[in-house]
Amino acid sequence: MNIIKYPTKEQYAAICERPHLDVSQLNATVASVLADVKTGGDSAVIAYEEKFDKVNLTQLSVTEAEMQEAENLVSKELMDALVLAHKNIAAFHESQKFSGKKVKTAPGVVCWQKSVAIEKVGLYIPGGTAPLFSTVLMLATPAKIAGCKEIVLCTPPNREGKVNPAILMAAKVAGVSKIFKAGGVQAIGAMAYGTESVPKVYKIFGPGNQYVMAAKQQVSLHDVAIDMPAGPSEVCVIADETCNPAFVAADLLSQAEHGIDSQVILISTSEDVLNKVVAETESQLAKLPRHEIAEKTLLNSQYVLVKDTEEAMALSNAYAPEHLIIATSDYENLAEKVINAGSVFLGNYACESAGDYASGTNHTLPTHGYALAYNGVNLDSYNRKVTFQHLTEEGVHSIGNAVVCMAENEQLEAHANAMRLRVKAVEA
Repeated sequence: MNIIKYPTKEQYAAICERPHLDVSQLNATVASVLADVKTGGDSAVIAYEEKFDKVNLTQLSVTEAEMQEAENLVSKELMDALVLAHKNIAAFHESQKFSGKKVKTAPGVVCWQKSVAIEKVGLYIPGGTAPLFSTVLMLATPAKIAGCKEIVLCTPPNREGKVNPAILMAAKVAGVSKIFKAGGVQAIGAMAYGTESVPKVYKIFGPGNQYVMAAKQQVSLHDVAIDMPAGPSEVCVIADETCNPAFVAADLLSQAEHGIDSQVILISTSEDVLNKVVAETESQLAKLPRHEIAEKTLLNSQYVLVKDTEEAMALSNAYAPEHLIIATSDYENLAEKVINAGSVFLGNYACESAGDYASGTNHTLPTHGYALAYNGVNLDSYNRKVTFQHLTEEGVHSIGNAVVCMAENEQLEAHANAMRLRVKAVEA
């Protein structure tokens, strides 16, 4: 970890720098795989599953027998946890339902919006070093609430051709329509273009490695919408002398174990706290099963000492973290000063893990500084707002001449004429 004391504002950009990979070769590889899937369909996906996931598949779809088998393999304790998390996630996203209101903008002119669900959505669920069954709940639950007619899920199988049983049970709890054994770039291509088995979808959701992210961005140029540009996971913790250093260290490590390209940042107003968190981090790190991954992540990470919470918030807003934990005595006051963040956790007991699993908020969030302009997945992510307007003769009287004037001045005569004819008709 890098320890930085009392940085100037000129140093903020360097502190906020994310780990960079050379993606030039990566993008070429991704484009090649996508092209093969587009032309080859199922056979190309199956071939790439053998090449990348080392599994020999005869079909991509998960069968009912496999669903039954998975149900027997998942413990009652985990099933109960999935049901509890689903209930909370559903409650939070149900509260986001849109109610359109008709607005009279001028005499005889009424405008309104209607929320319409995206009919076909695709969910990508990583299944490599950590099978993210929680992400199934986060993505499928709001899709179901929104009213998406077809919810397609792709996730890589293991070398025996089996999907992690917890992923399958989370899909069942959340109401996923169709599940396919496909990972990485080939899965993104299958959902973007459609194959003999995998339906083409209109929008793709879900996290993944650099290859998956590059594939999502490439297919979004011409073929399908995506949830957001995103990259490796990250957390920023703001801590003062009232924090619990063991909690803070645990929160930093919970993100560090995601992958070696993840990043964690501690911003503290107390040098004593910073030193205690460093010691706790080293102590807890040694006991983690994924300590080798977390240890490499800490090389990309910053522990920053600032003089007050005003500086802490300025640095955090410059960083625009995916997750922001505010472990200070005045967290309510600092919460009002948050401008750029994906999801915020307040106080000593709101660990980021709560939001990852069961508090109810969505954990699919903008990373890599995209929180400057993007929000995380919510119910609106699965809807489009269709705009309506109705004009009466009175409405033509109200705005007709203004419309004609503006169209003429933009030199769009056909636009002007469309309204001019109506003005003449109502004045006749």
